[in-house]
Amino acid sequence: MVKKSAFTLIELIFAIVVIAITVISLPMMNQAISKGIDSNLLQEAIFAAETKLNEVMTTQWDEASIDVNASSVISQVINLDGTCENNNSNERYRLKTGHILQPLHRKCLNDLTQAELDSNTSANVDAVEDKAHGYTNIFLNLTPGQEGYKQNFTSALSVSYDPVFDSAVRPNMKKITITVKDENNDTVTSLFTYVANIGGIDYYKRTY
Repeated sequence: MVKKSAFTLIELIFAIVVIAITVISLPMMNQAISKGIDSNLLQEAIFAAETKLNEVMTTQWDEASIDVNASSVISQVINLDGTCENNNSNERYRLKTGHILQPLHRKCLNDLTQAELDSNTSANVDAVEDKAHGYTNIFLNLTPGQEGYKQNFTSALSVSYDPVFDSAVRPNMKKITITVKDENNDTVTSLFTYVANIGGIDYYKRTY
């Protein structure tokens, strides 16, 4: 007698159920994977905006923050509120309250009457205004489709002046805002920070 293998009715029904569940689950899995990719792109867009914001904070507070014809390119304090010492016979000349009376530390500009420029006209000074721009693509070489990015995120960076804290206008502060939008022009996130007119410090250079 020749033995032949075969499926029982219960095994056949069980196999059909398993195949049906698998077929139904595949589109749901693909959808979940697609959402995960979109979320990753969104995070990348936010991180790119944050990086741009940090980059702006490394620039000069204003184009007037650098003394004209100065040997150092370290930014100085613009005397906007008139609190810099203007008596040139005083040992704290060009210093404000809180400034340290030591070389290479923060001090006010040589010209205590200099006003802030709030412009990006000078090619020699990289100020916060030089980084301001309208909406541009965050991801370069955007190629919509299966092999490219599925969404197009754009960001815009703006500079606003004289923010108000505790009901008082602060002329020594600037607000930097970067806004990220998706391809539907919906705002994804808006990040902001403040930069202050505090000048910079130089480093001591030792010659051997």
